[in-house]
Amino acid sequence: MNETSPPPNPPSAKGRAGCFVIILLVLAGGGWLWMHRPAPAAAAAGGRGARGGTAAVTVAEVKQEDFEEWVSLAGTVTPLATVVVRSRVDGQLDKVRFVEGQMVTKGDVLAEIDPRPFQVILDQAKGQLARDEALLANANKDMGRYSELLKQDSIARQQVDTQKSLVRQYEAALESDRASVASAQLQLNYTKVLAPITGRVGLRQVDAGNMIRSTDVNGLVIIAQMDPIGLISSIPQERVAAVRKRFESGNPVKVEAVDKEMSKLLSRGQLLSIDNLIDTTSGTLKLKAQLPNPDGLLFPNSFVVTRLLVDVQAKATVAPATAIQRGAKGAYAYVLKEDDSTVTLHNVVTGPTQGERVLITDGLKPGDKVITQGVDRLRDGAKVDVITPGKKPPGDAPKGDKPQGEGKGGKGAPLP
Repeated sequence: MNETSPPPNPPSAKGRAGCFVIILLVLAGGGWLWMHRPAPAAAAAGGRGARGGTAAVTVAEVKQEDFEEWVSLAGTVTPLATVVVRSRVDGQLDKVRFVEGQMVTKGDVLAEIDPRPFQVILDQAKGQLARDEALLANANKDMGRYSELLKQDSIARQQVDTQKSLVRQYEAALESDRASVASAQLQLNYTKVLAPITGRVGLRQVDAGNMIRSTDVNGLVIIAQMDPIGLISSIPQERVAAVRKRFESGNPVKVEAVDKEMSKLLSRGQLLSIDNLIDTTSGTLKLKAQLPNPDGLLFPNSFVVTRLLVDVQAKATVAPATAIQRGAKGAYAYVLKEDDSTVTLHNVVTGPTQGERVLITDGLKPGDKVITQGVDRLRDGAKVDVITPGKKPPGDAPKGDKPQGEGKGGKGAPLP
């Protein structure tokens, strides 16, 4: 008869309690180890440029200097002078002596009109002048003879008086003849059409061989002055008071013209005049500037960006724009305390910003060193490690010599 083994005894309640205690001890030990785990390498190094719990930052000094406030406006290049060249006499256009688009100088001959009719008129006037000069000379001689005879009581006084009147008539005729000669000479000179200003000529409106008149609407050609040249801009009415104050004080108001991408300076000049009325539709006031244009970079009716110097504050407190942060309570900046390498938060009041500089009206003083990079990891009283821009912080630098290996140069040669 086979004997059957008895079934195993079930665990007692005391054994189950012991297992539960062991599990709790394991979990507690694991939790303690997790909470006291060693810091990662990045954290040990300070994280993103920090070392030993300090943040890596760059600093810049707050300076005291003249702060120029500029405003950018839309501008249109316009000539300071534009002249429609017309003939001053009527006649046939013989020659055109300019090339369309060329630069001309004041006094250059642009065209010639047939001078022959005017030369004839001039010759006639000169002939009349010579005739009257001869008559006057003869009358003066008769007047001398009559005066001698009157002294001898050989002729009547009435005859002498008549001769004096004849002399005055010839003198008056001579004055008229001289004026006629001058007028005829002037008309002959007008047959050469001269450039009234220095500038660039446009497209000619009439060809040689045509009859032209002084009353022609289109004229011969249009000349636009190119150097210096004008620049028309419109400034918001809120800025008018500051511009007028500087303009009327006698200080030159600087003006710059740059291309639409604001990447290239085209010319520098100064404000020439201010309009007398604000445009009610746009709320702006027109300004006119004068700029040198020797290279012709500014072309009439082209659009550019106008940079206008609105105000200059002497000995102002100026800080880098990157040092100013914005928060719920307004603008603030971190100032470095060099004695213990900590930072202090300063609430600041800022003015206008020009490029990488911002005007500080309150909160900072010249000589303060403000944090410009690494601000997002700071708090008031935090310790910092100042680094030079472009260089790695000391915590990120590898320690010791470069690793050696077996390269092509054999054992101990640097790795490629």
